[in-house]
Amino acid sequence: MKQLFEETKERLIRYAKINTRSDERSETIPSTNRQLDLLYLLKEELEELGLEDVEFNKENAFVTATLPSNIDHSVPTIGWIAHVDTADFNSENVKPQVIENYNGEAITLNEEQNIVMDANMFPNLANYKGETLITTDGTTLLGADDKAGIAEIMTAMHYLMRHPEVPHGKIRVAFGPDEEIGRGADRFDVESFDADFAYTMDGGVVGELQYESFNAAACKVTFKGQNIHPGTAKGLMINAVTLLNQFIQALPQNEVPEMTSDYEGFFHVMEIDGTVDEAHLSMIIRDHDRELFEKRKQLVKTIAEKMNASFEEERISLEMFDQYYNMREIIEQDMSIVNLAATAMKDLNIEPIIEPIRGGTDGSKLSFMGLPTPNIFTGAENMHGRYEFIAVESMVKATQVILEIINQNALL
Repeated sequence: MKQLFEETKERLIRYAKINTRSDERSETIPSTNRQLDLLYLLKEELEELGLEDVEFNKENAFVTATLPSNIDHSVPTIGWIAHVDTADFNSENVKPQVIENYNGEAITLNEEQNIVMDANMFPNLANYKGETLITTDGTTLLGADDKAGIAEIMTAMHYLMRHPEVPHGKIRVAFGPDEEIGRGADRFDVESFDADFAYTMDGGVVGELQYESFNAAACKVTFKGQNIHPGTAKGLMINAVTLLNQFIQALPQNEVPEMTSDYEGFFHVMEIDGTVDEAHLSMIIRDHDRELFEKRKQLVKTIAEKMNASFEEERISLEMFDQYYNMREIIEQDMSIVNLAATAMKDLNIEPIIEPIRGGTDGSKLSFMGLPTPNIFTGAENMHGRYEFIAVESMVKATQVILEIINQNALL
């Protein structure tokens, strides 16, 4: 227990300090070269641990490795997957802070800038009284999404290397890029990975076990105006910024992330810019139900068509593409891998929380690519921002779940 505690803590802090922020505007793989810093480090560490077949694939920017089976009968090969990139929030000069024996009260993340994580604003903090927390310094994210997942997988592999007496089947490991921008798994080589199923360690609170995700699409909208001097603009000017605003107002106003939960889908305008002459909008569309998902996409197209109908030429153009689909469609065909994880958790006195992801993981794509991949908790909370934190005790539990799943699989 102490070994797992110290190692997961040390690994997360070390990985968190490496800036791996991805960039959706980039067309390279990975989207940012800085992700390579961590990928190459992980390759070296896997080699040092003694895993076999350690490779870095330049085509998809995944590091993979193998822990060979040490038992004399055949069992399914399990894959363990996590992503190196962090979300679109400042990740330069991350300074993790360790708070031992947390007292349950507000945490001053940055005294100089008066940045406080208020226990009233974040009631989930009360769940961690007496535990060891890792937080940010208030100016960056932490990156526990998903460097905690990496730390947990690496610690589990190290444990198995140090304890060859523990029976296990063949294990495959993969660390990859660009999950946060929805395309990390696009070129993943499922065939060469050669696992029967996998788990992403990319969830939140202890107990999360997820096999349902959103259906997801991204949409970029361009508004073309007609700029005329405002003094003589009557009847002539077409303001692209005004068109952008009209488009947003035409969307269902209560179907946004801040007003939805559970299985409710949404439209999420993420970025806008523009002038009178031309404006741009970037948004995402989400729904767990495939039919409702298609209706949401059609609504966006219909709004653009109706607006265009009021002009002699097209003023609003769309670029829309699907990002991933609800992995439930694949995984529910064989729930044994979900049941395996749930049983492992229960044997560790962890109550499984089986709820849909209000987002997606690499497993959303991998499942449709032929590798069924549910998602398991890492312990991270308040992800993607300055108030992100994680309890080391939660990371230990996640590591124990990995080991218990491997143990139960070896007994099949």
